[in-house]
Amino acid sequence: MRRGAGLLALCLALVATLLTACSAADGGETVRLRVLASPDLAVLAPLLGDLKAETGVDLRLDHRADAETKPADRDRYDLAWLSSDRYLRLTAKAATRGVQRTPTMTSPVVIGMKPDVARKLRAQVPGGRLTWADIADAAATGTVRFGMADPRHAGSGLAALVGVATAAAGTGAALRPEDVSCDRLRGFRSGQNLTADTGPALVDSYADHQDETNALITYESDLLALNASDRLDDGLEIVRPADGMVLADFPLLLLDPAHRTAYDKVTQWLRRDSVQRHIMQRTLRRPVNTAVTRDARLREPVGNALFYPDQPGVVAALLADYGDPDRRTTSQVVFLLDFSGSMRGARMAALREAFAGLSGGDLSASGKFTRFYRGERLTVVRFGERVLEEKTVTVTGPDDLTALARTVARGGYGDATAVWSALDRGYTTAARELAVDPDRSISLVLMTDGENNAGLPYAEFVRRHQALPAAVRAAVHTYPVHFGEADADELRRAAARTGGRMVDTAGSSLSEAFKEIRGCH
Repeated sequence: MRRGAGLLALCLALVATLLTACSAADGGETVRLRVLASPDLAVLAPLLGDLKAETGVDLRLDHRADAETKPADRDRYDLAWLSSDRYLRLTAKAATRGVQRTPTMTSPVVIGMKPDVARKLRAQVPGGRLTWADIADAAATGTVRFGMADPRHAGSGLAALVGVATAAAGTGAALRPEDVSCDRLRGFRSGQNLTADTGPALVDSYADHQDETNALITYESDLLALNASDRLDDGLEIVRPADGMVLADFPLLLLDPAHRTAYDKVTQWLRRDSVQRHIMQRTLRRPVNTAVTRDARLREPVGNALFYPDQPGVVAALLADYGDPDRRTTSQVVFLLDFSGSMRGARMAALREAFAGLSGGDLSASGKFTRFYRGERLTVVRFGERVLEEKTVTVTGPDDLTALARTVARGGYGDATAVWSALDRGYTTAARELAVDPDRSISLVLMTDGENNAGLPYAEFVRRHQALPAAVRAAVHTYPVHFGEADADELRRAAARTGGRMVDTAGSSLSEAFKEIRGCH
């Protein structure tokens, strides 16, 4: 019995040794690596067993919502596997410098839209190819109500924000600080009614709120997977904006160089034809291995890949301006418009044309980004030698814009130009509005074609401005539009004193000047 028991124990030990030796493809010990991972990578969990069996590398993924916005703790993690590392490479250069990265799959940030909404929008666009400007325009009117992950936390949300802002800038290049100095995204933002901290959480939330939301901005792969599920009442039509998209490449990052050998095994395995095909079938992301034939749903070209900002300040400004998507923004613009006698004729026609453009009549890309939007509060103050009329509306539909247009179209001109009395009235209005809603964003747009020759002198306006509550002075800026024979130096001084800036119509139309200035705050 003893000899038999000993023989059995020896056999078991030999089997265990053989199993251990075979646990890796090269016969070595299993290497366990700790991986900081984006929540979007959870869908790859079933592949990790095959990876371990074939390479001997056991990846232990820790999915964290802030993986793409905070540098990884290298004492805690050996690798990082993210949807995108662009934000970290931009804002945490010291932590990412020299880190080896290997793209593992790709997916562009696109828009999933309910078919009836997509058909309606396509019918309004020549050729039916929708752009980010078309989406922003539809959001401003309330036609599109979309969900998007919080850009402060999720790579898909930030990529969408970069895409929209790049299209709004209209330069075709990476965003510069001056491209985000005036906000052109308020109309787009007014259409967002659903958000989440991560892409997967956004998809779950959309499935639960289909009646309230008719579009979803996220990775193409998420939308295709959602369409393939049984969670939707109506499948979403995939809209790939013609003016470009930001692409995620899901990089695997080597944080600890001591694990270079294991890292190489993993990346080589992930980029194999068979594995890339499996990843594509499971996640509906595009393979980085060009030898792999794409799924029919992934054959639509990505088109123009948009540049990511190369300055941290640009991204910081974008995020600060967009704010918390869970919070409804309340914005107001007070237009102080010169209705003195010199504005009669062509000049008044230009002013009315500018307002018609802002009300939705300007179908250019820049016009769609700068139009008045649903929920925005607008005040028009007509002035001559004194204030002639004040009209305020909150935009809920076309009737409100029509009422505003009637105010601008009305006759009745003054005999002189009381520029500083009008601006003083603007600050009185702003102070009253802020007393009701302290979180409201209010800006004053002053348009005049002449010098001040009535009402308050500039020095008296300055005295009254200094007497305003500090919160009003800090929050409300003046943006003068220099037109005709107006005193540019005085307007520039007023802008500087109040924290705004002047726009000159020299070399451009009044419509272009209003588009440039109307979104500043």
